[in-house]
Amino acid sequence: MSENGISTSQRPSVSMNQRTFTADFGLTSLQLSKERAIMRADLHDKLRNDAGAAALGMLTTVVDIVTSTPPLAVCSPDWVATQDLSIHTAEPLTEGPIVVDTHLVRVGKKTVHVAAQIFDGRGSSGLEELVAALDDGALQPAGRGLVTFVRLPRAAAAGSGYYNPSEWVGAIHEFPREHIDGSIYSRLGMRTLDARAGVLELDLTPFVANMIGTIQGGAQALLAEHAAHTVLPGFVATDFQAHYLSQVKVGPARSHVTVVRETKDHAIVDVRLVDAGADDQVLALTTVTLRRLPFS
Repeated sequence: MSENGISTSQRPSVSMNQRTFTADFGLTSLQLSKERAIMRADLHDKLRNDAGAAALGMLTTVVDIVTSTPPLAVCSPDWVATQDLSIHTAEPLTEGPIVVDTHLVRVGKKTVHVAAQIFDGRGSSGLEELVAALDDGALQPAGRGLVTFVRLPRAAAAGSGYYNPSEWVGAIHEFPREHIDGSIYSRLGMRTLDARAGVLELDLTPFVANMIGTIQGGAQALLAEHAAHTVLPGFVATDFQAHYLSQVKVGPARSHVTVVRETKDHAIVDVRLVDAGADDQVLALTTVTLRRLPFS
């Protein structure tokens, strides 16, 4: 197999060096072109929800990371930040690895739109093998996503000089692989202030921060997901929609849950995230859809 004139056996490999809460995701990405990027992620027990499937916040984190690379490649030297993100799963992802295939949809003067398809790798571990399976149609989508990014001056992302997807075409990138204690939910150190109202807090620390200094969009999704689970035990999140409105300036990020609908088999909640240290400035408005356990 070859892509862009580069033999897959000769692809350069680059290791990323920033340690965050994703360090045990086993993230590996391949920028096939400036418009398309693929990422694989491990699926082990610490990254699963109560149904034994990939946690929705984990999927959101992976999608948020990999969908940013096509916009950064085509908009260079500009930087980008997540503005809107939605994920809808068609079935639980239980075997792994997780595979996300992204395609640039539209590039505007102020925003960029990227589509994502999410797959269960069904035991295939190699990235090149997974790319071949995707291109052959051997894998069926288990979920879909759409992400809108806003364009920013590159100066907004301190220390981003090494992160240049426009130079990555044909290269395999290895993200940090380190042991992280705790489940995908407990490792972030979220505190529950009021379980019935879904009031949880997440501090702004380097462990969950992105390059523009706010809490990473995937970590905010995990806060919203965990808050929804706290209000509705016995349910697991399956779909997620977020409108990111502002950056965390002080922290902690605090969640507030409103149950919109609850039936025998599913529920819908709105989760508002605010910056508790900055007069409750609204950070994100999110909607989480959940299914009741056990799944039929």
